[in-house]
Amino acid sequence: MLAFGRLQGAANRLEHLLGRALEQECGLTHLEFEVLLILGRAGEPGMSMRAISQEQVLTTGGATRVIDRLERAGLVARIAHPTDKRGRLAKLTPKGAKTVVDAAKVHLENIKKYFLAPLPEDHRDRFAEDLKILSHSARDALPPLK
Repeated sequence: MLAFGRLQGAANRLEHLLGRALEQECGLTHLEFEVLLILGRAGEPGMSMRAISQEQVLTTGGATRVIDRLERAGLVARIAHPTDKRGRLAKLTPKGAKTVVDAAKVHLENIKKYFLAPLPEDHRDRFAEDLKILSHSARDALPPLK
């Protein structure tokens, strides 16, 4: 129980530090940055709100609100779904693509500073692998999102 508490405490503090740095240096919340990354990986033609919500473990309404903010900032555009006349997809604008690349550079430097630098160098790869195992195990134990 102590180890899990430490993991959760570290994750919460790192989320705060990394999120604050993204907001101060890039003008993005951590959630907005994550959604931009998801859209960047998706490429063309974009993603539905449902697909975004499943990737980020949000409600569809939550994904829609994030996309609304990113659209107002000119980082995301909504386009017609190619096969569903009622559906809309979200995709990065050129400004959004540049923003996510710039923010990723900032985020990587902060990850190195706050997440990797405190660990002994010879522990980092094993620690990353252990986190992957835990993440996949928890993902597989969750029921599918609807």
